[in-house]
Amino acid sequence: MTITFHDLILISPLIITGFTSVIIMLSIAFHRNHITSISIALSGFICSLFLIVILAVSNYTVDVTFLIRVDGFSLFYSALVVISGIWSIIFAYYWLKKIDDNKDEFYLLIMIATTGGILLSMSNHLVSMFIGIELITLPLLGLVVYSFDDKRSLEAGIKYMLMSLSTSFLLFGIALLYAELGDLNFEHIAEIIFNNNTHTYLLSIGLGMLIIGLCIKLSFFPFHLWTPDVYQGAPDSVSSFLLTGCKIGIFAVLFRFFTKVLINNEIVLIMFSVIAIASILFGNILAFTQKNLKRLFAYSSISNMGYLLVALVSAKSDKSISQLAVAIYLISYMFSSLGIFGIISTISNRKYNNDVNNINIFYGLFWHEPMLSIAMSIMVFSLAGIPITLGFIGKFYVIFSVMNSKIWWFIYFLIIGNIIGMYNYLRFISVLYMYKEKNNDFYDDKKQKLNIFFILICSVIVLVFGVWPNPIISIASIVID
Repeated sequence: MTITFHDLILISPLIITGFTSVIIMLSIAFHRNHITSISIALSGFICSLFLIVILAVSNYTVDVTFLIRVDGFSLFYSALVVISGIWSIIFAYYWLKKIDDNKDEFYLLIMIATTGGILLSMSNHLVSMFIGIELITLPLLGLVVYSFDDKRSLEAGIKYMLMSLSTSFLLFGIALLYAELGDLNFEHIAEIIFNNNTHTYLLSIGLGMLIIGLCIKLSFFPFHLWTPDVYQGAPDSVSSFLLTGCKIGIFAVLFRFFTKVLINNEIVLIMFSVIAIASILFGNILAFTQKNLKRLFAYSSISNMGYLLVALVSAKSDKSISQLAVAIYLISYMFSSLGIFGIISTISNRKYNNDVNNINIFYGLFWHEPMLSIAMSIMVFSLAGIPITLGFIGKFYVIFSVMNSKIWWFIYFLIIGNIIGMYNYLRFISVLYMYKEKNNDFYDDKKQKLNIFFILICSVIVLVFGVWPNPIISIASIVID
């Protein structure tokens, strides 16, 4: 299939981020400058986001070869990945200013990872999916160990590298599927299986290995063991991208593959149902005793992925409601997580040379930094699903999608998991408001105004659209096909 100029326009967000990566690389080669590198990265992100909005308004649904599909679904998730990249480099800027080592490569690696996330969102073929996962995984390995003088960072890098070996599951599963079916396009795979009623051991093993590889990347239970250690050891801004951009891109391609190929496979539905419930319950239970803040939110991310998987399973009854539920939930989850890790990064940059880890560091934060404390409370309330926050709207739509599909027993586990999760979140929020006499633990640092501004954007989005969700629902509705 020939790629026309019109096709190049349709994939221009992907081209822009890839081209920006090359420009940053050349800039580093000729002249290292921190301001120049972040300016180029921000310019690339903003141009890409602008093009995504223009294409979304134009309402295209076009296959650019068999590898990529540009539609409302892919553009929506591409936008979320780009926004995650923007927030991550903003929060990293002040931290990078303090380190003596090379700073510019950070922006290069984030840009390459974002390119992989956009490719995943647009993937309609197992080959483009594999390339996208490699593009997003390999740069993150370098980002996780960016603070290589920190032992925790090196440990996180080793464990993330071992997790990256899950790519072998993906590759072997893809090879088995191609050997059995002779095609790797999502729609063609579904058509071959449906028309020929193909159900062989080779096909089952291939699909199983593919699903296992994706579950490891998304840290579903019981494939989650790498998650808390990696999030704890990685720099704050990298952890924020791992929580948001990385997971959004991979979940987007999982959702498309599931709805195209696996939606009528009863065995896969049962397996995903069990994994979803286990992720919700065990993610919240394992967070129960955590005193390390980043580990707490790492386990929280496992339970949040479980909620998304519940909505995915309900797509069998009504795909449009499921698509809307996942989209709204991911918007709320993304802004809440970015805001939380933005605050962690800001506090870490002020007083502590290392990343903030212990919950006790935030003891009495309200009495010294009331604005940050209130913003943190809003975003943690959103993760907990408290009313008048966007997280409540997201969880409401997930539960609505489950009720619409009449999988009633899901509701009981969702309620139990949410009760445990609320305890974990409220336990942390209570620490913020414990009285503590003023000291120099949290001093006012006027140099991080940009961080504060982006944190406030997150908290305003979470609060305003929790009260008035119609604009978010309208934006999320573009994913419905």
